[in-house]
Amino acid sequence: MPASQGLCADQAIVLMSFLRCIDRVTSPFSNFGLGAVRTATKRAGGTIANHGSSPGKRLGVKKFSDQYVIPGNIIIRQRGTVFHPAANVGIGRDHTIFALIPGYVRFYKQKYMNGERKYVGVVRVRGETLPRDEAERGRDRYFGLKNLNAPLADAAV
Repeated sequence: MPASQGLCADQAIVLMSFLRCIDRVTSPFSNFGLGAVRTATKRAGGTIANHGSSPGKRLGVKKFSDQYVIPGNIIIRQRGTVFHPAANVGIGRDHTIFALIPGYVRFYKQKYMNGERKYVGVVRVRGETLPRDEAERGRDRYFGLKNLNAPLADAAV
């Protein structure tokens, strides 16, 4: 350094070594001898399972309370037994609840152990409720039989 600035050679050497030490402390890559390293300008994005291409399974209630159903209509599609089968409904291998007779859908809750269970069933008469009081109203019998005494529409003679 020139003497006109007021620093002697010894002071300049001390200053230069001090600046080198500061540079080593501030640079995160100076310990590895890498010098200047270009860092990312955007953060790395994570991956998602199935890349978002897994379609929805269309679960849920398909027929609501007081809706008319025919045998075979799916009332609820579910994973596990969130709703349990009651009168005149069946349950499939994948816990799908479906109607066994024509009628109207009914939902109700009943105490079970320390909690409640949700049930779904089908009744033949629109105003009827579940669970049915069999002592008072008797059993509801539906056989799905044809009336053989009814006149035929096409009588082939």
